[in-house]
Parts: sequence; structure tokens; C-alpha cells
Amino acid sequence: MTTSTSVPPTTSYAPAAGPPARFRDLIAAEWIKMRSLRSTPWTLALTTVFVTGSAAAAALAEYDDIADSAPSPRQPHDFLAFTAFPPAGYWLLMLVAGAIGAGTVVSEYSSGLIRTTTAAVPARGGVVLAKAVVTATLWTAVGTVISFGSFLVSQAILDGRHAGVPITHPGVARAMVASALLAPVCALIGLGLGVLIRHSATTMITSVFTLLMFPTLFSQSELWSADINHAMPVTAWKRLVQNWPPDPDSLAYTATVPGSWIVYTVWPLVAVVLAVVVVRRRDV
Repeated sequence: MTTSTSVPPTTSYAPAAGPPARFRDLIAAEWIKMRSLRSTPWTLALTTVFVTGSAAAAALAEYDDIADSAPSPRQPHDFLAFTAFPPAGYWLLMLVAGAIGAGTVVSEYSSGLIRTTTAAVPARGGVVLAKAVVTATLWTAVGTVISFGSFLVSQAILDGRHAGVPITHPGVARAMVASALLAPVCALIGLGLGVLIRHSATTMITSVFTLLMFPTLFSQSELWSADINHAMPVTAWKRLVQNWPPDPDSLAYTATVPGSWIVYTVWPLVAVVLAVVVVRRRDV
């Protein structure tokens, strides 16, 4: 005779889920990722030295021109905008900022770290926004240091010919702000391209083409072509730094100052919004 024994059912308990990550935690995590890269401080330092050095080189060339040339109708205390903020130096700044902005995303895709990130934080849009905040904050700080450094170094050199101007001189503040914000604008554009493309080489080539090469395809002699040219960040920067009015006799169309500020706003905004939308709809 056998007796049946009943085994009490076992209840399995799922592990309690932790609280969702707060946005400030995401920002802290992205900042740790950014500063943990050994190349980041070296890249930022070398970029700062190169851009401010290009301003010093431009000021030294202007210093020699003032010494060798006869008196000109230009006032001795005019603000030499593109001497303080030389295009060659700021083109490099655009490329480096765009590349590092793209690298914050592309490096995670290439290493597979993005799977760990999305597993820990399913809210992918929040991760992208945290990356954007860290990227914008870092490059705003770097751009500000470079902008102030470029201006101070160039004016210190030009003071030797009594051609330097103070920071309160008309046109200086706008040029300094535009030059400082150029870096975060390009970095956020690079971040958006990184999310959209996710391939390092293709992203870098697209970033270079978008920021510097594409505007050269459109002249300013035709209205439709000038409109496209004026909608690019590099053209907007040049117009904001330029401290003289457009030539009324010129046959070319000139960008406006308000329109250039709009370009500064729209490009990074669209890049970040597209990145958030894409990352939510696409698998990692």
C-alpha cells in the first residue's frame, strides 16, 4: 500500500528590479566614458594649442604687414576679425569637434558596448540626450577657452603696433561668442551623424563633407545657391565673425546675422532630435 505525499508548490520570485536610472546618472556615466578615453585630453589640448597658435601666426603676419606697409585708409584700431579668429584654425576645430562628437557614439557601436548600455538603460533616447548634454557642455567649455585665447594672444601681439583692440570693441563680443559656440555646434552635428551612420570611417567622411566641403559647391552669386551656402555652419560662423557691413555694390548675396544665429540653433537641434528618433526605432 502506498501513500501519496503532496509536494507544496514552490513559488519563484523574480528578482526585484532596481529603480530606473535618473537622467543625471546617465550624464555622470557618459562623462565617465568621455574622460576615461586617454586620447580625449590630448586631442583637446593639441587642438587648443593649434587654434590659438594659428591666431598668433596670423597676428604676427599682420604685425609685419603693418610695419612694412605705408599708412592705409583703414583706421589703426579696427578690429581685425579674421586675424583674431583665423579660418584655418577654426576649420580644424570644426573637424576635431565633429569627429569626437561622432566618436562618442560610433566607438560604442564598433566595440559592442552599446549593447551593454541599452541593456542597462532601455530608454535609448535618454542615453542619446545624455551624450548630447555632455558633448555640448565639454565643447562649449573648450570653445570658450579657445575663443578667449585666440583673441587675447592676437591682440597682445598687435598691441606692439598699436593695432590691438579691447574686448569691449564693437564686433568683438559677437565674434567671440560665435567662435566659442562653433565647437559644440559641430560636435552635436557629428554626434547626430554617428547615430545615423554608425560606421566610423563613413561617419568621419560624411562629417568632413558636411561641415567643410559641401558649402564650397554653392556660390553666392545666385539666390538659390546662396541660400544653401548660407544654411551651412561654416558660412554662418564667417558672417558672425565678420564685423563690416556687406558691400552694396557686390553681386553676391550675403548672409544675415539673425539668419546665421538661426543656423547655429537649427543644425544641432535637428541632429539631436533625429538621433533620438532613430535610436528608438532601430535595433542596436
